[in-house]
Parts: sequence; C-alpha cells; structure tokens
Amino acid sequence: MIVYPNIDPIAISVGPIAVHWYGIMYLIGFVSAYYLGCYRAKTSNGLWDQDKVSDMIFYGAIGVILGGRVGYILFYQFASFIDNPLIVFRIWEGGMSFHGGLIGVIIAMYIFAKRYNKHMIDVLDFVAPVVPIGLGAGRLGNFIGGELWGRETDVSWAMIFPHDPLQLTRHPSQLYQFALEGAALFAILWFFSRRQKPRYAVSGMFLIFYGLFRIFVEFFREPDAHIGYLAFGWLTEGQLLSFPMVVLGAGLVALAFKFNTFPPAEPEVEPKSKKGKAKKAKN
Repeated sequence: MIVYPNIDPIAISVGPIAVHWYGIMYLIGFVSAYYLGCYRAKTSNGLWDQDKVSDMIFYGAIGVILGGRVGYILFYQFASFIDNPLIVFRIWEGGMSFHGGLIGVIIAMYIFAKRYNKHMIDVLDFVAPVVPIGLGAGRLGNFIGGELWGRETDVSWAMIFPHDPLQLTRHPSQLYQFALEGAALFAILWFFSRRQKPRYAVSGMFLIFYGLFRIFVEFFREPDAHIGYLAFGWLTEGQLLSFPMVVLGAGLVALAFKFNTFPPAEPEVEPKSKKGKAKKAKN
C-alpha cells in the first residue's frame, strides 16, 4: 500500500477567501488550452489568430462550467433535482460531469462558429487536441481532494483515502484517469493532428479514445453510492454515457475518410461590392 499524500485541498487561504486546488486545476486547463490553441493557430494560414483563440476559450469555459454542472445534476442527481430543483445552484457542494461539460462545449462552439462564420466541425477539430490537458488537471484535482476514488483492491499501489467512510485500500483511479484521459489522449490527438486531417477526423478520434479510456477506467473506479451498478453487476453510469461516444466517434472518422473533405486552406477574401466599384470608377 502507498500512503495517500493527504494534501490540503485549499491551496491558498487569505482571510475568508480560500482558493482550492480543484479551482486551480480548472485554471490550468483553460490557460494551457489558450497557449496550445495559439500554437496551433500559427500553422492555420490565418484561419485562426490569438483573438479568435481567446474568444473560443471564453466560450468554451462557459460551456464547461454550465454544461458540467447541469449535466451532473441530470445524470447523477436527477431524483434529488426533482425533489428540489434549487440544488443546481449549490455549487459549493461540488459536482461536475464530463459528459455534461462536453455537451456544453459543443453548444458553446456552435455559438462561436456562428459568430465567426466558421464551420462548426472545423472549430471542434481545432479545439479537440487542446482539451486533454485540462481533463488530466481536473483528475489531479479529484485526487488532491480525495474524491472519486477507486474500488477496493490489494495491489501494492493501493491507497486509503481520508474521506472514505469504510477506510478500505482502493485503486487511485483518479491517477489512472489522469494518465489516460489526460496524458495519453493529449499525445494521441496532438500527434494525429500535426498534419491536416479531413473534417470530422480529429473530433471523431477524441470521442473514440476518451470513450474507450473512460469505459476502461470505470472498471477500477467506485460507482456513485446512490447509483451503483446499472446492469450485469459491472455497468456504470460513466460507461453507459461513454459507449455512444465511441460509436459516434467511429462514425465521424469513417465519414471523414470517406468524403475526405478538408477545411479551407486560408481565409476567404470578401469580394468588393458593386457599389464600391462604381464609386471608384466615378472618381
């Protein structure tokens, strides 16, 4: 067994103001996405620039926070929500859902694409490789907070989490998710997107590998106590929500390489209006 480091979940405290490590991990996710996005923008032939990346991150942050919170309530606390709809505002109690955050980001990117007259899938293909760092940071936040621990085990790297009422030796599944959903997913998508790929391909790869990694890790992660296993003595809510991601991702990759459609190579130059030409001729 490895002794859990028992890190104080509050990173900085000044009077009544307390900054939690989990919040810092969100900040790391957004900042890393911005700088990685700016790096990718340099090779976009003018399709992206620093201002567009900045706006995209802002839209994405709103989508993550709102979608993550609403998704958690609907996917994991729906019965409590029916009894008391106001629990959605109890953010101090914690509770965020990746799948809800994903839906929120997709909606946010749709709004962003409309504003900047971009193809929505081009936006999603651009942003997908910069997301995993934030996912990995979030799992580190879960580990530091001693939450979302794994199932009981006797492996040599098992840990006893201080908030576990049963005080069992458990898988540090948060670290498994950090390694797979964060580091491994980032490496796969960053390498895959180094050269331009057909539209839908990068987004499809994100869905496939995140879904597969999440399904795998759920075999080591303790399911929510109030939900438990949904079927067969092993199927969890996280797996149920991740299976469609794998199927949809495979479909997107198949479409990408079947139609082999690429985003524009450079920004379109707007043609001069007839009125402008006439005025110029008159002068």
